[in-house]
Amino acid sequence: MNWYLAKMVYQIICGDGSHTPQFDEQLRLIFAHDEFHAFQKAQLIGEREQDLFLNAVQKPVKWKFIDVSELHKLDDLIDGAEMYSKICEEEDAEAFIGLTHSRAAHILESSMNKSLYLN
Repeated sequence: MNWYLAKMVYQIICGDGSHTPQFDEQLRLIFAHDEFHAFQKAQLIGEREQDLFLNAVQKPVKWKFIDVSELHKLDDLIDGAEMYSKICEEEDAEAFIGLTHSRAAHILESSMNKSLYLN
């Protein structure tokens, strides 16, 4: 058995879908005998986790599974190993850097609070 990292893509459709298209790319760990079975398992998970619900203003929100866009075998699970990388271009570098620092601060604060609560 092997571990695989699967990128699963969902489309988020709100109301009648007349909005800027939204997609959610999720990275999932998959445990399978080989790449073929890992791909099939990821697809089954994606299809099973599709969802349709009403939002706060009673409009339908649909999470539609598109497909598995990437699958990588994880040969060695070692501390600090790169699991995923995505290069993106941003119009406002300072805003992007600020948002990154803000998210990091939130993670730090949240993890510290959890650590203090557990100890």
